[in-house]
Amino acid sequence: MASIILENACVEFPIYNARGRSIRRNLMARVGGSVAADGDVVSVNALKNINLRLTNGDRLGLLGHNGAGKSTLLRVLSGAYEPSSGTAEIEGAVSSLLDITMGMDPEMSGAENIVLRGAIIGMTIPEARERIPEIAEFAEIGDFLDLPMRTYSSGMNMRLAFAISTAIRPDILLMDELISVGDAAFASKAKQRVQELIASAGILVLASHDAKSLLEYCTRGIVMEHGQIVFDGPIEEALARHGMEIPGITKDAAATTGA
Repeated sequence: MASIILENACVEFPIYNARGRSIRRNLMARVGGSVAADGDVVSVNALKNINLRLTNGDRLGLLGHNGAGKSTLLRVLSGAYEPSSGTAEIEGAVSSLLDITMGMDPEMSGAENIVLRGAIIGMTIPEARERIPEIAEFAEIGDFLDLPMRTYSSGMNMRLAFAISTAIRPDILLMDELISVGDAAFASKAKQRVQELIASAGILVLASHDAKSLLEYCTRGIVMEHGQIVFDGPIEEALARHGMEIPGITKDAAATTGA
């Protein structure tokens, strides 16, 4: 059964030989959190004392302004980052749709990239090879399958990356905004596949600035500020806490009802 347990999880990035306030300001703008200096070492505290428990069936929305720590938290949940202190226990197969092109090589063919990217997201090599025709058909890359990806258009690249990244059914699904890929026809097909992934996942964690998407797919929400969780509760209350307008409800009504 899928589960996520974070206890006092912190992520700190030490930056060596970083001098000057302008450098520190740039770090803050790019990473979020807070900055502490010790001589020539600047420490960026991207996450601070995160306590979070998710179990099978949870649908969590992440809210916060840019630099609040949402992406860093998603990377901890994906296993890309380990906490500098505290603990993170993740049980279940994780699918991260944060960077769907990660690991793909433009000099390799589409078929070779299916195997490469498939292995990165958890397929065995034989399984990835077996699924080449199915993935290529979904991506609609036709005769380009055996050509280097550098010959693909940007749309073909994204369609193939999406088709590979969504070819498995994970226990835990992590998303940074809903993915929209390709023209109208493919985008409709892609949306249906994402909805199927969400429905089959044991746990969903979705970071988004879109209130409609968060209300549609999430039941619980956390609001992050400066690398910390400042609110954890029903998604409607999280949206109100973050100051986002709930579709169909005016801001004044939301403030009055607590929604």
